[in-house]
Amino acid sequence: MNRLARLYWIVRGVGWENVPRRAWHIAKGRLGLDSRRRLVRRLAAGCLAEQFVADYRPEDALTHWRGRAERFFVGPRQMAGLRTALAQVADAELWQRHVGEQVALLPQGKMRFFNHAVSDTGWPVDFNRDPLSGISWPTGLSWRSYRQFDPKYADLKCVWEASRFSVAWALARDYVRDASSPGERLFWQLLSDWDRQNPFGRTAQWVCGQEATFRLMAWLFAACAFLDAPDAQAARYHRLTELACLTGLLVEDNIPYARSQKNNHAVSEAMCLWTLGLLFPELRRAEAWRAKGRRILVADLRRQIYPDGSYVQHSMNYHRVMLDDALWAVRLGALAGDPLPEVHEPLLRAVEWLTAMIDPKTGRAPNYGANDGALVLPLACCDFTDYRPVAQAANYLLKGSRLFPAGPWDEEMLWLCGPEPLAARVQGGGRPAHFSAPVGGYYTTSGPRSWAFTRVHAYRDRPHQADMLHVDLWYDGVNVLADGGSFHYYAQPPWQHFFESTAAHNTVEIDGRDQMDRGPSFLWFHWTQAKLLAFETSADGRASFLAGEHYGYLRLSGRLVHRRSIARILDAYVIIDDILGAGSHDVALRWRLHPAGWQEQQGAWHARAGDQAIALRVIAPPAFATRHHGGQAEPQPEGWQSRYYAEREAVPTLVTRGWAEAPLRLVTVVGPAEAGIECAAAGDAAGAPLAITGIADRALAAEIERLSSRKIAAR
Repeated sequence: MNRLARLYWIVRGVGWENVPRRAWHIAKGRLGLDSRRRLVRRLAAGCLAEQFVADYRPEDALTHWRGRAERFFVGPRQMAGLRTALAQVADAELWQRHVGEQVALLPQGKMRFFNHAVSDTGWPVDFNRDPLSGISWPTGLSWRSYRQFDPKYADLKCVWEASRFSVAWALARDYVRDASSPGERLFWQLLSDWDRQNPFGRTAQWVCGQEATFRLMAWLFAACAFLDAPDAQAARYHRLTELACLTGLLVEDNIPYARSQKNNHAVSEAMCLWTLGLLFPELRRAEAWRAKGRRILVADLRRQIYPDGSYVQHSMNYHRVMLDDALWAVRLGALAGDPLPEVHEPLLRAVEWLTAMIDPKTGRAPNYGANDGALVLPLACCDFTDYRPVAQAANYLLKGSRLFPAGPWDEEMLWLCGPEPLAARVQGGGRPAHFSAPVGGYYTTSGPRSWAFTRVHAYRDRPHQADMLHVDLWYDGVNVLADGGSFHYYAQPPWQHFFESTAAHNTVEIDGRDQMDRGPSFLWFHWTQAKLLAFETSADGRASFLAGEHYGYLRLSGRLVHRRSIARILDAYVIIDDILGAGSHDVALRWRLHPAGWQEQQGAWHARAGDQAIALRVIAPPAFATRHHGGQAEPQPEGWQSRYYAEREAVPTLVTRGWAEAPLRLVTVVGPAEAGIECAAAGDAAGAPLAITGIADRALAAEIERLSSRKIAAR
């Protein structure tokens, strides 16, 4: 790729409207004009007091914080009601497993990282040491000296994680439930150690405005929860006010750069300024921060949420990050008498979209798109992969009703809105049987015990993974065909690019190439374009048909198009992959399976999903062979999944591969072992009508023939 084309794709990834912001950000750094650098120098001269209003006195800090708690989710006034309600949403055993264990582990020098695995952080915690790699990041340098992709120091996210103070949410929750908990003592020691180790602007913890925002949210929640403790000290609360001020100054300096990224960083940082403006009137810049935070928050939420409710970052987890940010902001505005009605309509769309992606039995969603382990509001005794807490809270806050019956997922709603929502009606009926979000290109279809998800989208905003036409399949809450996940954003070969590649998804890879070309950092070049050809469901819901194609391989010789069609017959799925074009090519079709002891019998692979026997069979031209992989690292990774950030596990993966002349067709039949569905399509010309057999119900057979034969030839 020549330099001009490379520059075009870099600029498109940033966004044309953001080029001035990004250019100014770079210029400020090179010319020494950034306000953060000047502020570090001024703070060294003791100017922090200038950031407070004239009549502020440090000894009055507790009075200010008690007034703050009156406009916040938790504080002395709410304590009794919360204590009673918490016992209602989570029993003692569940609470101990999710909350009490975190409190007990902390003084042992252990902390949950990325809301899952326990890491050795030491006690006192060494906040600038990455416990996953054992690497300590340098301190005392200018904030601009720290790079996210520095091969000397591995993944910057892993040294940021402890400083997100996710454990502070557990300390506060445990104290509210039981005042004898050591949560309050542990929190103040944790904060003191962090403060001592991280002078403003001189460690990696002051690089990112979004990271500082998440840290401030945890500090606020915990500090308000501990206000009724007998030994609450004005000096501690005053210092926390100073740290909140420094966070605001950092975010104000950083937010133009955050906006230039066109993602949830801008939402998080605007929410930070909004929060400080509403809650900290003793700071001189409070009113300016409130106004700026509101303006950016409204503008970016309205821009980043697509008209169909899907999200600009093409990610389930980042959709949740955005919603948690927005819920915090909307609820704080309501409590302060300064509501945000401008964002209610796009947020309602976003909640409806997320509801359509949640598995009704488990609360999980497809592990689709970038997933960095972020859980902005860890306020429920549910696994990180459970999306019901945010959906329940958002639906109540925006519509006054619950999506799901009572369960531990009610806790986030309880903290944000008080005990009253626990008695709210359940209304909404859960996820729809069939759903389309055509702007974002998300489609789902459901059988009596199953549902499938796929993506057909022409990118208009920066993609993160080369995964077009990926298929997720679920049976009775079991993710039978799953996404590979993210693992690390920065890792050593061969892991650096594997999990975002086409090879880590349930789709077709051609000539060993991704659907797009890799660019620097998180960027891709030659964004995949795609087109939906058909999406229709029978009147009785027993059958459905979807067809779409993408054009990421037009850049290869033979100008190839990958067309995927999905015919659902009750709980059986026939997935047809047509490779249209010319020439001889290396074609690989992958299916990443749930770990369940898959066995090959008579050309099909068998396992169980709960009490259901599942069979999967791939029908391919003679030149193709299907092989089973699980945990291969060399010569290239194969058979891996990452459900939690920084963790990977071997999973069974079927790879059907061969060299053949295009056009060609591959067919996968997956469903209940007793379904008896067959498709003799592999020998047919690619793009030809299907020949599905084995459907005993004649009316159903006629319906699937009608749905597929009329549409499949469209292009």
